[in-house]
Amino acid sequence: MTNVPYTHVDAFTATPLAGNQAAVMVLEAWPGDALLQRVGAENMFAETAFLVRDESGQADWELRWFTPQVEVRLCGHATLASGHMLLERDASLERVTFRTRGAGVLEVRRDGANGYAMSLPAIATEPGSFPEALAHFGEPAPQAVLRHPDGYAILLYASAGEVCALSPDFKALAALGDELFICTAPGAGHASEADVVSRVFAPGAGIDEDPATGSAHAALTPFWAARLGRAAFTAHQASRRGADFTCRLEEGRAILGGHCVTVVEGTFRMPD
Repeated sequence: MTNVPYTHVDAFTATPLAGNQAAVMVLEAWPGDALLQRVGAENMFAETAFLVRDESGQADWELRWFTPQVEVRLCGHATLASGHMLLERDASLERVTFRTRGAGVLEVRRDGANGYAMSLPAIATEPGSFPEALAHFGEPAPQAVLRHPDGYAILLYASAGEVCALSPDFKALAALGDELFICTAPGAGHASEADVVSRVFAPGAGIDEDPATGSAHAALTPFWAARLGRAAFTAHQASRRGADFTCRLEEGRAILGGHCVTVVEGTFRMPD
């Protein structure tokens, strides 16, 4: 057994036991993928983030993310959690960078009273259709559907109330594969007072409803920036735990802001 530093972080929240949980684990070198997946399943969080020092010179760290079932191309909340852990550990650092296998180089930096600012690639969706999925969301139907070929589907609803009332058939949606369903609406009338509201579902990745999803907001940022006619806005993910974001579109990047809270620190005894 190898002792691995382990941190449990609640991301996109200033309040413990809210936002989205991520495990952050710092490794000396990459073990086999099968072991990483077993650890992700053991942790049972939406994502476990694994870090290894980057020797390529492109970034400070290499970063990979695993759900309980699959490795993902991009995970925002576990990236923010990783940045939080590293910046909290070293007060002299203002930012930290991560080289990823599917999303390029990502950055998390301090942002004063706003917590942290994270730079992700903006995900541009296009109008489309998804009738085999909409059949499992019930009524009312969304006003529009937009999709990206990497498995992102934005469903636009008329009101925050409609989004909050959704009760999808998770088993049926899981059968459609590893798709991220991002249900969103204007935030008017919602208690969060955010500009936009969303809920996010990923049953095909083993996550029926995700509490706080950075990658979803990397798609929502260009979508809502265009609809609102401004580059920056606030967002609330209306999961049971709840999560709060600031979103800004900047030169093809989604700059997502939020807070993090460390709730557990310890040692994970990983099999050799």
